[in-house]
Parts: sequence; C-alpha cells; structure tokens
Amino acid sequence: MNTAIVRAPSAQTLLRLGRVSNLPTVWTNVIAGATIANTAATVADIANVGLAMTAFYVGGMYLNDFFDREIDARERPGRPIHAGYIGAATVSVIGFALLAAGVALLAPFGPFTAIWALALAGAIVLYDAWHKGNRFAPVIMGLCRELVYLATGAAVSGDVRTALIVGATALAAHVIGLTYAAKQENLNQVGRLWPLAFLAGPLLVALSGVVAGWLVVVASLLLCAADIAAVRLLARRTTADAVPRAVSMLIAAICLVDALAVALNGGGIALTGICASGYPLTRLFQAAVPGT
Repeated sequence: MNTAIVRAPSAQTLLRLGRVSNLPTVWTNVIAGATIANTAATVADIANVGLAMTAFYVGGMYLNDFFDREIDARERPGRPIHAGYIGAATVSVIGFALLAAGVALLAPFGPFTAIWALALAGAIVLYDAWHKGNRFAPVIMGLCRELVYLATGAAVSGDVRTALIVGATALAAHVIGLTYAAKQENLNQVGRLWPLAFLAGPLLVALSGVVAGWLVVVASLLLCAADIAAVRLLARRTTADAVPRAVSMLIAAICLVDALAVALNGGGIALTGICASGYPLTRLFQAAVPGT
C-alpha cells in the first residue's frame, strides 16, 4: 500500500507567494492615506488599518498565482504551484481567507469603510482573474492602490475628501506606469515606453506645492531620481534581468510617492522620512524575497 507524503509548504514558499518584500509599500500607503485624511488619526487605528491592508495585499498576491497557474506553467515554471511546492487549492483558500480577513478588520470602522473594503477586495479579485490579455489591467491595478488610500481615509476620518482623492489618483498613476512595465517582464522588454509617462503623475500634482517648503522639494527630487534610475534601466536593458530589476525599483518607489503625499499634506519631517525610508527597506527585502 503506497502512502503519499504531504509536506507542508516551506516558509520561503509562503513568503514568495505573498511577495512580502513589497509590504513596506503597503504600510506607507496607509500612513499617507491616514495623514491626508486625518492628521489626528490614532496609532491604534493606523495599525489596525495597516494589518487589514497587509491581509489584502498578501491575499491578492496568493490569488494572482492561483489564477495565473496555467500560464505560469508555460512561462514561469519555477513559480511555487507549478513547481509542486504548494497545491493550487491551498493557495486559493489562503488568498480568499486573507481578503475576508481584510474586510473583517475594516468593518468595525463602520459601514462606510466596509463598503470601501469590499470595493478593494473586488478590485483585487478582478485584477487577478482578468489581467492576462487585458489592456486595461494596469488601470485596475492602479485602482487597487487608489482604494487603499480611500479605504484608509474612510477608516480614520469617516469621510473621503478631495485631497485624499487627488493623492490616491496620483498614486494610481504611478502604479499604472509600473504595472505596464511589469506586464512585459517575462519578455524582458518594454515595447513602448510612453505608458511610463504615468509615473510623472505624482510629480505633476506636487508642482502646486513646491512653494510650500523644502520638504516637498526634497520628496519630489527623491521620487524623480528613483523613477529616472528605473526608466533608464528599462530603456537600456544592458543586463538580462533589467526589466524585473526596474519593476522592483518602481514598486519600491511607491514609498516615495507616499512620502511626497505626506509632505504635501503637512505630515511633517518625521512621517515623510518614515515613508521615504520604505524605499531602501523594500529594496533590502527584495534581495531576500523576489518582489515580482
């Protein structure tokens, strides 16, 4: 009688599936969204929202691998499901459970916040299930990050104001640009560079606030430098891993978008610095766990 040995997935497999190296970008999203919406938001509320958004992000990444499993079998056979490190059903259960946990963690903030939480969960599933072959997939991914800001603002203030929508839209523009590049990652090429112009969105929003002080200028320069470094890498492609490296850099630069948003909305040096520090922290984590 043969006995099948079922091995639990390793910690490395679970971390890789969740792209946990990118989590600092989620946490700075929460800090920025909370700062724009309510500078008096409590640490406890921000921490609770941060935990919820962590669940949303990791759950979304798990479901990304689940829905992509057939394509990954052809294009990325080293991904955990096809490599046999974990079963597809297990990945699916974990992914949907984490999305449910994210909604449950935000629900106590009230029905208004719960609606935004459900919208975020829906956008995540929509992207994961329909991003292959969908020309509008980068827009949906941008919407996912935009909803992180909006749900955070709803949780800490009970409202979604114009400033928050502007900040969320600027963040979405950056994410649209990097997602376009990410969709070309398997080919290690970017056929057209013009969609990367979306990366300039946050900087254009910042133009009106440059006169507000040196902190906005510094935050703008940091983001500009990070974007230029990544785009140059995309344009030149001097190494075999140029595109995935550039995509990882642009993901990390989300923290700098958040730093700029905090600076523009009077968050002060400390919070701006915390968000900006997310960039090197994310890059450090990406060296251990791939961010794409």
